[in-house]
Amino acid sequence: MPVLVASDLDRTLIYSAAALALTMPDARAPRLLCVEVHESKPLSYMTETSAGLLAELGDAAVFVPTTTRTRKQYQRINLPGPPPAYAICANGGHLLVDGVTDIDWHTRVTARLADECASLDEVREHLMRTADPLWVRKHRIAEDLFAYLVVARELLPEEWVKELAVWAENRGWTVSLQGRKIYAVPKPLTKSAALHEVARRTGAALTLAAGDSLLDADLLLAADRGWRPGHGELADADWTAPAVTALPERGVLAGERILREFLRVARQGTV
Repeated sequence: MPVLVASDLDRTLIYSAAALALTMPDARAPRLLCVEVHESKPLSYMTETSAGLLAELGDAAVFVPTTTRTRKQYQRINLPGPPPAYAICANGGHLLVDGVTDIDWHTRVTARLADECASLDEVREHLMRTADPLWVRKHRIAEDLFAYLVVARELLPEEWVKELAVWAENRGWTVSLQGRKIYAVPKPLTKSAALHEVARRTGAALTLAAGDSLLDADLLLAADRGWRPGHGELADADWTAPAVTALPERGVLAGERILREFLRVARQGTV
């Protein structure tokens, strides 16, 4: 019975130049592999060691990229190793099977959102009305499922984020601040629900997960074993759980450590 590995991507396995956290002397910095290009520019990286570990993991387990990115944003990424048979995009709103959206899954998700939380239109209107153009750079809607803002982080008032979180909570939505992006996501839209579906389809005997943000907490709790890096929303809140290991590594070296842990446990076949 297979081992299923569901991992967040950004700031967990892959890193922008700003998130690499290369604190060592330049001469000792790890060699990097570019895994994403956007508008003809390199955008995301992992270490060459991580690339080798991920290729090995693809042979040892069912590796499932699990991201809040839209399908289009996910498809820009060129990960090492065999192409994943499954991928979870839009925070669980889309389940890709061999790169193609599973329509039945998406229909089930959207029906649940309509039943259980406030509409996207209400949330979008609130963001447009309350977010100050002084620090908002972009308003975005992702896959007609959730909204996010790109902001000037240094100008962003912490109090506004707290007030938005309370407002959203009362309407069945979650707010997550990740780098320069503020996400507003319906609570029923979860990575964990999609993880359970892939586990059911593959008959996985063991599930492993990793992630760094508030939107990854449900994924980590749903897995048999989880890891989070020493950076990100979860680390800032000192969040952990009995089956979740809080790693000390930060930046791109955390991604390398996570892949080592995945590979070690996948080869053992047990937690």
